[in-house]
Amino acid sequence: MKKSVFAGSLPIGGDAPVSVQSMTNTRTEDVPATLAQIRALAKAGCQLVRVSVYNEDCVRAVRELKDKSPVPLCADIHFDYRLAIGAAENGIDKVRINPGNIGGQDKVRLVADCLKAHHIPVRIGVNAGSLEKDILNRYGGVTPQGLCDSALGHARLLEKCGFDDIVISLKCSDVALSVAACRLLDKASGYPQHIGMTEAGLPGSGTIKSAIGIGALLLDGIGNTVRVSLTGDPVREVYAALDILKAVGLRGGIRFTSCPTCGRTRIDVESIARRLEKEFGASDRDLSVAVMGCVVNGPGEARDKDIALCGGDGVGALFKKGVFIRRLEGNLEEEMIKAVREELEHDQIGSTGEDRPQGAPA
Repeated sequence: MKKSVFAGSLPIGGDAPVSVQSMTNTRTEDVPATLAQIRALAKAGCQLVRVSVYNEDCVRAVRELKDKSPVPLCADIHFDYRLAIGAAENGIDKVRINPGNIGGQDKVRLVADCLKAHHIPVRIGVNAGSLEKDILNRYGGVTPQGLCDSALGHARLLEKCGFDDIVISLKCSDVALSVAACRLLDKASGYPQHIGMTEAGLPGSGTIKSAIGIGALLLDGIGNTVRVSLTGDPVREVYAALDILKAVGLRGGIRFTSCPTCGRTRIDVESIARRLEKEFGASDRDLSVAVMGCVVNGPGEARDKDIALCGGDGVGALFKKGVFIRRLEGNLEEEMIKAVREELEHDQIGSTGEDRPQGAPA
């Protein structure tokens, strides 16, 4: 079992569930804008938000951000050890540094002593672009072993200071290289891992790269906290991370299935599926919902779903656990929304033994 650390009240590692994090892209010293983004991320399901701390104005902003944030915060620090100490003294919950680039062992000790005093963990972040020259020369470029060696070397700098509340991340934009490096680290270290593909790109292609890399590691049992790195609005990172966790069975919530459609399809599967995701995508209830285009194989493929729509010629058939319930006509989007709400309400009161009338006519 991996070591466990706490970023504020959030456990990372040990037997804690895999947590979701993201990072603001506002100017950190602009407290109203940064706080608005933190709140939007938290509302989407983010459990830890990282903010860049790149000058003294950012350090001063940490106190107000921390006081008003609904989730723990991590300070992203590069090169200047004083910024790490300042963020810690202003209440930050976690610090992201590379111990090797903040000024030598004496500066590392100052940071480690401050973090120990405030019970703040460190994330050691090693990226392909930050590898030391001696490691690049040793392995002839960026390699999985080189990334792993660099991270463990940074960890030793902190361990020499009697500090081991450490989370490690190994990232690059190459999916196969990142996955291989994380697998090596998992065998070599008991520290929790923060996983993700750095500089993945725009939503779409970047989401696919992240899902492949993060999903492969999670299915191996590797990874304690995740960030999907996408260009643009960071809220989309949170939605993507939650979808990945749902897909590998590590997070609850409504799981949506829809068929790709074919020439037999006579209902608007895409619109119905999109509307259902919009209405219920944020729900944490454990329910499976399917929208299938026709009755040729729809009922069979949706047999194990809690609730499913199988299309006909402008109408639909509602199934629950593979059993036909009733015919749906008219606005199929609205009828399915009613059916899903009905199912959710039934689950809520099921323990009382009460029966509910069905909401739509047969």
